[in-house]
Amino acid sequence: MTQATRRPRSWMIDTRPLRVPTFRRTWIGNGASYFGFQFTAVAVPVQMFAITGSPTWVGLLGVAGLVPLLIFGLWGGAVADVVDRRKLLLCSSVITWASTLALLVQALLGVRSGHLLLALTAVQSAGFAASSPARQAIVPRIVPERLVPAANTLNYTATTAGGVLGPLVAGVIMGIWSTGAGVTAAYALDALLFSVTFWATWKLPGIPPAARGDGDEKPSAGLRGILAGLRFLVTQPVLLLSFAIDLIAMVFAMPRALFPAVAVQFGGGSVVGWLYSAIAIGAMIGGLTSGWISRIRRQGLALVVAVVGWGVAIGLSGLADHLWVIVLMLALAGAADLVSAVYRQTIMQTFAPDRLRGRLQGVFTVVVAGGPRLGDLRAGATADLTGVGTSWVGGGFVAAGLAVVLACTSPALIRYQSEPERVDAG
Repeated sequence: MTQATRRPRSWMIDTRPLRVPTFRRTWIGNGASYFGFQFTAVAVPVQMFAITGSPTWVGLLGVAGLVPLLIFGLWGGAVADVVDRRKLLLCSSVITWASTLALLVQALLGVRSGHLLLALTAVQSAGFAASSPARQAIVPRIVPERLVPAANTLNYTATTAGGVLGPLVAGVIMGIWSTGAGVTAAYALDALLFSVTFWATWKLPGIPPAARGDGDEKPSAGLRGILAGLRFLVTQPVLLLSFAIDLIAMVFAMPRALFPAVAVQFGGGSVVGWLYSAIAIGAMIGGLTSGWISRIRRQGLALVVAVVGWGVAIGLSGLADHLWVIVLMLALAGAADLVSAVYRQTIMQTFAPDRLRGRLQGVFTVVVAGGPRLGDLRAGATADLTGVGTSWVGGGFVAAGLAVVLACTSPALIRYQSEPERVDAG
């Protein structure tokens, strides 16, 4: 095995995929795009509240973004298995970029329309959802299979860093300028950074659909194609269990809907910022110290352990009486969540055949997007009935317990192992 392909023994993040020029460009583009998107994610609610003065209208932005995400996530996955994935990424990127430019134009023109913001949010979400399955499904096509876990770790670390730094920079922008000028500057920066993603996508080689084997069904970009992917999914316990355990983690143990109430108990102000950023900070640190992730072959067992760790850390954070302990435990939960996300993505990408990978990635997108939102609903509703503490602590420990029960009663996941790395002669 050459030095270039030798598996690293460091605990620091594995950067070998960045030696692949195609992946390196894509990683830079995706990181720039996600960082830029955080400006819009902050600016749109700020502008909506400035226009309407209504928290209800701000809440409608979530609905406007979720519905297209669910629809176009599944459809985009089906299309990704039928057409050249590079072309799909280019077309969907144009939609996303155009919606961002439209947000910039309406801000420059001083248009004060909540309905327009809802419509543009929906279009932007549709473009993102259509591109997301293809963007993830290409990873095993542009890096060697042995580097897929490291590539996914790099991707998750970059997006997590964007999730931490983007809102902070957006807050500085809003603090320097008035709401109108700050919102305009945020949209402009998002549009500028998204151009980096478009450049990286343009530079991709053609990624046509995988060749069909004898007896394979002809892929379809419509409902038939989506149903074919779902039929395959229900016959694969490993994939089903990886999706199920993620839903358990997010639905029962996502506490972010409780953060505003808990922040009040600690005096409010910057406390809520620490609570909302703690999980992302932990995930980012976890990514930077993730050199060991690619060395684990028992990926299914590692996924279960990570979800149990997430649930236990969330439960312990809800029991803490000091803010720094809460933040620390949430950060540990975030590190566990990064490990869980990397293995879930890696198992899906390497276990599923390429001819179905887009459709399954579409289901993955829906699960990843829908789980935390269902978790917000569960946490808020439970808190109204039992109290914030019970909702927070109970949800974390219930998630950990259900993950153990799922793994023990359906052992296909904990038995799953990645293929051993092939050693090249010479």
